[in-house]
Amino acid sequence: MSNTITIFTVCDNHFSVLLAALIKSIDINHRSDEDINFYIVGDKLTTANKANLQKCADSGKISFFWFEINDIIKDKSMLPLDGSSFPLIVYIRLFFPLFTPAEVEKVIYLDVDMIVRKDISMLWNIDLGDKIIGGVPDRSEVVSCSWGGITNYKELGIDSESKYFNSGLLLLSRSKWIEAKITEKIIDCISKNTRYANFPDQYGLNVVFANQWLELDSRWNSYSMLEKEDPFLIHFIGIKPIFTSYNYVVRYKDEFYSYLRLTPWANYKPIGNHVRIFKKIWNKLYKKGYSLIAALKR
Repeated sequence: MSNTITIFTVCDNHFSVLLAALIKSIDINHRSDEDINFYIVGDKLTTANKANLQKCADSGKISFFWFEINDIIKDKSMLPLDGSSFPLIVYIRLFFPLFTPAEVEKVIYLDVDMIVRKDISMLWNIDLGDKIIGGVPDRSEVVSCSWGGITNYKELGIDSESKYFNSGLLLLSRSKWIEAKITEKIIDCISKNTRYANFPDQYGLNVVFANQWLELDSRWNSYSMLEKEDPFLIHFIGIKPIFTSYNYVVRYKDEFYSYLRLTPWANYKPIGNHVRIFKKIWNKLYKKGYSLIAALKR
């Protein structure tokens, strides 16, 4: 297990096409000797999508392990019911000790809307030292950013220049996370500060780990709207390349499709923006339903 890279992500059927390109990009660029165990938590992923996703790895070095969100969190009404349009499945990254093996010491979390351009072992072999978590600063850079930081940082006693990281890529110490009861601390933090949590899980992570995280090379989380020389990983935040409305760096979109053409989604064509908007609306309505359930249980 020590020579095995452990990665996990969360995905639904709608974003399976994104995960396909991510898996293929990891598969193609991984040239070192380590095997990879890929843990995927799905939100009712179909059998067909699971089978097709497994076909995205041709090297024989990648093994897949499948879980369902309902098997990990049986009562989603206990999750912080924030007002964002992010689906409840985003909280699964906080529960990774529940579905990763006890003997695993370190894990990599990746959002599905990414492609990896370098050997993932380069990231895996970074030493966390005494830190529990490593990440890359968000576009907002510091907690005092008016549009993307921690708006109540003063009340929480966090310095205005404290750096703020993006939760799309994380390097995590499993044992230290469990020992420090991080999942419980983050859920409690978000629950108490729901109206400030525009990016819910990211907000909680940054509050709990304020000034206590390892800053990674920014090339490990390069954002699709910003040109960067030789990025290690492209993160398609905002509008994804699967939509016709994508209007960020074109070469990143082209590279995404170069990987996708090597998967069962080879003939995929970008879809209209109305699908993206409908999904956001649905996520909000879904959360309101669970909010009602939680209220009835009190």
